Amino acid sequence: MQQDIDARTHLTSTNQFELLLFRLGIDNALGKSELFGINVFKIREIVAMPGITPIAGTAAHALGVVNLRGQVIPVFDLPAIVGCKPQTGLNIMLVTEYARTTQAFAVESVEDIARLDWKQVLSAQTSGAAGKLVTSIARLDGNTDESRLAQVLDVEAILQMVSPSDDHQVTAEKVGAKLALKPGAIILAADDSFVARSLIEQELKVLQAPYEILKSGQAAWDRLNAIAQSAKAEGKTVLDRVAMVLTDLEMPEMDGFTLTRNIKQDARFDGLPVVIHSSLSGSANEDHVRSVGANGYVAKFAAEDLAETIRRVLPQPGNP
Repeated sequence: MQQDIDARTHLTSTNQFELLLFRLGIDNALGKSELFGINVFKIREIVAMPGITPIAGTAAHALGVVNLRGQVIPVFDLPAIVGCKPQTGLNIMLVTEYARTTQAFAVESVEDIARLDWKQVLSAQTSGAAGKLVTSIARLDGNTDESRLAQVLDVEAILQMVSPSDDHQVTAEKVGAKLALKPGAIILAADDSFVARSLIEQELKVLQAPYEILKSGQAAWDRLNAIAQSAKAEGKTVLDRVAMVLTDLEMPEMDGFTLTRNIKQDARFDGLPVVIHSSLSGSANEDHVRSVGANGYVAKFAAEDLAETIRRVLPQPGNP
């Protein structure tokens, strides 16, 4: 097991990841059975559907709870959430870890695990296939027109829909006073989840911090390079224009590990703080975050923790 974890962690040094592929049944709109995917790092285990204990008064799409080796875990009907009808029933349970919480999703069948380069993954917005529950589209057989496609689900949006949390509310009482940034500097953020971008935007507005939010690591890297060129032409440095970078880990085209590594290995960005803000929790991921040189790691989404980390890593005006 440890060898498998190490091997998968090593993939992040090459902008690669593994996607668990599964089916949810016939799509209510198109009448087809499509492939869906979740990053393997979010999956704790895959088990045959156990007996579920219904709970009175639970949210829509909640099937109940299971007792898995002493831990009581909520189970959600993923086909119903996405709008599919299983043909053979809910046969498999995916136990997932998300932002230090554990929950399970019932699915019809598990197909495979695909090893992909993030360049094979397109933002759902860019591909024209945007949906509230889909962050991106994975091309499973390379970057060809004939490639099979899988929809990468936005676990953040799904959980926010079926189990809203008061912890996600952003208020001045939670995040504190206005941030003190160097005049003209912004916080550059990257996240492929619509829900995450919305929460980040709310927090930065409450903190009165100028910002730009992009939808992929590649877009953030391109923007950072453009800012560096513009700053140089004005006789300034990147640090005059960008106070820090806030990045997700799972993103199409370029992941947050690669973005962070690119920034930390480029002399132009020496001293630029990078904070990773991710739902990929667990010691293996957090250790790897430190190994690529990030200045901080925050599990999504806790407004107080994010504000505290931003204040800790931000250079103060007047200091080098």
